[in-house]
Parts: sequence; C-alpha cells; structure tokens
Amino acid sequence: MPTMRDVARHAGVSIATVSHVINETRPVSQELRRRVLHSMEALGYQPNAIARALRNKHSNTLGLIVPDGRNPFFAEIAQGIEEVSLEHGYSLILCDSDNDLGRVLVHTKHLSAKRVDGVIFTTGSDDFEDVASLVEAGTAVLVIDMDAGRFPADAILFDNFEGGRLATQHLLELGHRRIACITGPSRQSLRRKRELGYRHALEQAGIAPQATLIREGDFQPASGYRHALELLGSPEPPSAIFACNDLMAMGALRAAHELGLDVPARLSVIGFDDIYLAAYTTPTLSTIRLPKHEMGRQAARMLLARIRDPARPPERRMVELELVVRESTAPYNNDHR
Repeated sequence: MPTMRDVARHAGVSIATVSHVINETRPVSQELRRRVLHSMEALGYQPNAIARALRNKHSNTLGLIVPDGRNPFFAEIAQGIEEVSLEHGYSLILCDSDNDLGRVLVHTKHLSAKRVDGVIFTTGSDDFEDVASLVEAGTAVLVIDMDAGRFPADAILFDNFEGGRLATQHLLELGHRRIACITGPSRQSLRRKRELGYRHALEQAGIAPQATLIREGDFQPASGYRHALELLGSPEPPSAIFACNDLMAMGALRAAHELGLDVPARLSVIGFDDIYLAAYTTPTLSTIRLPKHEMGRQAARMLLARIRDPARPPERRMVELELVVRESTAPYNNDHR
C-alpha cells in the first residue's frame, strides 16, 4: 500500500505538505494542493481515517444501531439519517443487533473504538448500559423510541400508547367488539404501551380486555401469522386484530387467507408503523403512520447539533401519529360471522 512518503515523492513535495493537505492543518497553495491530490489519486493512497480521527478529534462518522435490519421501518429511518449525514460530510456505519442486547454492547464498543462522533440507538430496549457508556465517554448520543432515563441523551419519541388507542378506537367505531391484540416483546416497555392503549380503548368502550385475545409477538411476520392462526381457530374467534407492527399484521393477513377468511368482510386487521409495503398488501393495510424518513432526518440534525455543541441541554422531540385507513378494515358484519 502506498504511504504518505510515496505521495510526497510522487508530487515532489515534503511529507509535511502532504499531511497539511490531508488534515487541513495549515494553508497550502492551490498548486501544491493540486499536485498532492493528483498523486494520491494516481497512487491509490487512502488516508488512515482512524489516525486522522485521533489527531483531529473528529472522524466525520456516525453510528446507527438498529434491532432488525430486515424490518423496513428501520430502513426508512436509516435512509433519512444517511441523507442528512452525507449533506454535512459525514458517513454512516450501520449496525444490526438482531434484538440481542449483547450484540448492542459489542457494536457500541466497536463504534467507540472507531472514534465515531455520534451514535443513534433505535434498539427499543430498556437496558441503557450501552447508552451510558458512550455518554460517559463524551460521545454524542441520540435515541429513537427509547427512554434514556437519567442519561443526558437527545431523543425522538412518539406516543405508543396513543397509537394503540387510535388503532383500537378505529376498530370499535367500525362496530367490532371482540378485538385481539398481537403485542411486541415484553422487554420493550415503550412499545408494550401500544397494548396499554388497546386496553384503555376497550375499557373506555365498556369492554373488559381478555387475556385469551392478547398474544405476545416479536415484531416478525411469522409471529403474527402463528398467533393469528391460533386466535382465528379458537371456538370464539375475534372479528378484528390489532397487530402492534405492520409485519405482524401482514402475517395475520396470510393466516386469514389460508383459513379462507375474507379480509375485511369477515376479519378486520390493522397494523402500526405504515412501512411502505403496507400500501401493497392484498388487501392494502390500515395502520398507524409514523413519519419514519423525516424522523431519521430530524435525528441526524439533532445529533450533529449535539456534536457541534456538547453542552446544549438534552432535547426530547415528539413526532405526530396518524391513522391511515385502507382496505383491511371494515364495519363489523354479523351476517358473515
């Protein structure tokens, strides 16, 4: 691999001049700068990013840790983050924890070793050891849909309780009374608030939530499919299902199709997130919309502001939820039960 000395020899300048051009530590004439850049390109020289970060205390790199890279919800957030990062001259390192807290901590240590300037967490867990270690090390941190608790981290949040209430209220207004809920993992307390919103809406309508109608999923389509098969095969099946994310709702649509149940004539299904695939299911999926792409852009802007001014007070920003009614929900029709 070519070295800085090789670049200097090729350009006919000193090693110090090459260093100043690469690190922008001292003004260099346009002619010398042009020669150095030409030699770097001709030789294929790549500056050591980690070494530059150690010298400059900035790597112009951000980290993003997601719990499931397969889920379009996180892909849409990541796209917004990367857009703003590139606009400001930053690159983005994406890490997938696969919903494993141990992997979150491993990724956190690796990002810290790479001297990233900031990290965005979207893990949804209640274990803040990873967040704390970065905050205490002075790294800028932002969390999405996580309560960072006592740690001074910026956050983008949304009202999971209200989203669950909105989805359930929509089904109640359509006349459904036996409504099932497929929840997220119990360890993710913020996202379990969608279930609390579901319970609240039922109670406000004078309906006692039934344990047999509430199933714990894992935000994957297979869990929505499995639980929907069990619910719909029971002696008293529900007339509607609220799945706490779109992927599980899609699994429920598949189960209904296999059982020969027409959606929405015999079963209404609503999800949560409004991933882009929700508009392309058969039937199209009613859901609770989150502005995922804009959330990513806001997250990147807030993190960059934190990097520029580490002393600024922590910012907590709430984003709005919206009920999106498509083809998978319809009024309860007793004639078809």
